[in-house]
Amino acid sequence: MKLVVIEGVGKKPAIQKYLGSGYKVFATMGHVRDLPVRTLAVDVNDNFRPTYQIMTDKKKVVDDLKKEAEKAEEILLATDPDREGEAISWHIATILGIPEDRKARITFNEISKKAITKALEQPRIIDKGLVDAQQARRVLDRLVGYKVSPVLCSKIQNKLSAGRVQSVTLRLVVEREREIMDFNPEEYWPFFSVLEGGKTHIKASLVTKGGEKYKIGSKEQVDKTVADLNGKIYCVKSVKKTVTSSHAPAPFRTSTMQQDAINKLGMSLKQVSMAAQALYEGVDIPGEGKVALITYIRTDSTRVSPEAISAAREFITKNYGAEYVPEKPNYYASKGNVQDAHEAIRPISLTRTPESLKNAINKNYYRLYKLIYDRFLASQMSNAEYNSLTADITAGEYGFKVTGKTPLFAGYTKVYTENTEKDEDDMKKLPDLTEGERLGFVEYSYEQKFTKPPARYTEASLIKAMEEKGIGRPATYQPTVSLLESRTYTERDGKNIKPTELGFKVVDMLIRYFPEIMDVKFTAEMENKLDAIEDGNKIWQQTVAEFYDGLEDEIRKAMGDGYKMKTPAQETEYKCEKCGSPMVIRDGRYGKFLACSAYPKCKNTKQLDEKGNIKEKSEPVIVESDVICEKCGAKMIIKDSVRGKFLACPNYPKCKNTKEYGEEVKLPPCPVCGKPMRKINYHRGVFYGCSGYPECNFAVYDKPTAEKCPNCGSMIVEKQRKDGVYHKCSNKECDFSVKLSDGK
Repeated sequence: MKLVVIEGVGKKPAIQKYLGSGYKVFATMGHVRDLPVRTLAVDVNDNFRPTYQIMTDKKKVVDDLKKEAEKAEEILLATDPDREGEAISWHIATILGIPEDRKARITFNEISKKAITKALEQPRIIDKGLVDAQQARRVLDRLVGYKVSPVLCSKIQNKLSAGRVQSVTLRLVVEREREIMDFNPEEYWPFFSVLEGGKTHIKASLVTKGGEKYKIGSKEQVDKTVADLNGKIYCVKSVKKTVTSSHAPAPFRTSTMQQDAINKLGMSLKQVSMAAQALYEGVDIPGEGKVALITYIRTDSTRVSPEAISAAREFITKNYGAEYVPEKPNYYASKGNVQDAHEAIRPISLTRTPESLKNAINKNYYRLYKLIYDRFLASQMSNAEYNSLTADITAGEYGFKVTGKTPLFAGYTKVYTENTEKDEDDMKKLPDLTEGERLGFVEYSYEQKFTKPPARYTEASLIKAMEEKGIGRPATYQPTVSLLESRTYTERDGKNIKPTELGFKVVDMLIRYFPEIMDVKFTAEMENKLDAIEDGNKIWQQTVAEFYDGLEDEIRKAMGDGYKMKTPAQETEYKCEKCGSPMVIRDGRYGKFLACSAYPKCKNTKQLDEKGNIKEKSEPVIVESDVICEKCGAKMIIKDSVRGKFLACPNYPKCKNTKEYGEEVKLPPCPVCGKPMRKINYHRGVFYGCSGYPECNFAVYDKPTAEKCPNCGSMIVEKQRKDGVYHKCSNKECDFSVKLSDGK
């Protein structure tokens, strides 16, 4: 038996099906070895040597892996085809004692019989360049997180964190918000003359006066323009008729897929990521089991394999006609410095059309698959062609312009359109105008407008900005955007992202003391250096050393001055009942609270409600649970804290054992990656999330069950309402709901 080690448990059934009985697939569910959580674990005095250890929640996984490895005649490492995947394979090889020169590494860009068979025929040694690039990123991020974060905690508030990519991305959001705050709107009046040419009405836009560009900025100017134009003859000065073409867009990269799905399908970034992961790993199709539908989803390349191009051209010819196939295949250049390790995102097989899956898979999966399928097909189709017209019209000293275009040949738009507002505005019936023709006047059209500030970032536009500026890489876009919100550095205003007051403070503090780390260009250059490490052109320790040089001095300087951004304590009329000192309002991680001004001598505190009033403490009611303390045998009791309920041993302080409330209830595995689900308390309440975060960010706000929705296959959750308990689908777009019991 040959052992094939992969990451995500979600793709295990599909891979096992293609490998057959001579192989056993083992899923590690992400990293198994990492830097320990509570220490720096990077020796800055020994060439930045990292100290790795087996992750606490992966000890059983590693034990099971070792047992399977002992029984295997051969071990093949088939983790994801990127830096993280290569690093995971390296860690596994180290744990299992696989020699560095053994060809035990296989990769495939898609989960298909053909791709996996080809990978088995071409095993290779672990790529140390990829591993070193990942190690460099991990060490850099650890140094920033563990060395810089204490500065924020000291100068703003406790439990704050800095991140090499996270903080620079936050800077983009903060600077955009300040642009909006500083914006001064300017008045302007778009002015048109509606004219008549034959039986057609033409809306001509005013563009010049006296041969110079002209914009109207006030009602007085409007009135002056109208007075000047009254009675003037409108004459067509020139007409330019051309055939224009529009080239097909490139197939999706990670960022363009995320942007298009958010903008066109109205999906959230989280929904897009989950759906894409499922389509890559495999979805359940009736009668077939798990089937992977698209290629690897974390890519910044637009390259497509010759086989895929050939298949696309053949499919287009057969289904749309030879005129929709360009003479030569369309090739697309990737922008900037990209990791070209794998292809653009595309369907594995064009014969598996979206229509054939419409009623077989989850609605979001279908919608995203259709978008990917159509975009790839369009990328290999002919240009779209249009009849275009531009006409210049004069009236006295004023000049007007008319533009328009109508479709001549659909080309790639037969299957995929950009659907921009500009395209819709330009796509109008062309007037039949000739030079020297006089046009009849119908009416004036104008309205007062004001220039608008730049728009706040949305998930889509922030990802676009990150990619354009070289901040992060495909695998980091979604986790970074999500992390900023979970840290309460940003918040949502509808679909828009705006910084919180805390976000402003964090950015200002970091720019003050660590301008290089917060520099967008510096961060982008670091990504290029990581690429150079991957290519074998740079030593990773040297890159880290260059980054670290001077950082300790900056930290000492920051911690040594008295500058702080902590919110000053707000005095109140309350007196501390323990020592008589005045009580003050302070900011904490979970909101405002009342504290004794004599702290640290007196540590008396009181909770405040939403209106700022003291929450009166009621006599504690001891509520026993059915959970037995494994340390002393007593029945544990349910207690309250600012983070919610928890279980505690009643024999405190002799026994200090505590457990998460509800920990005794076994939760089902994550439906996305198969890792254990866990109950998480946070400042707004409780939710259930995947223990594999941030690699997998699946989460629900209601208690998950092991059942699947009969309509769409999503996870069923238990919902507690006033009128009773319900089982409902976790997919917001599915209306499945069954009442289990009545409320009290």
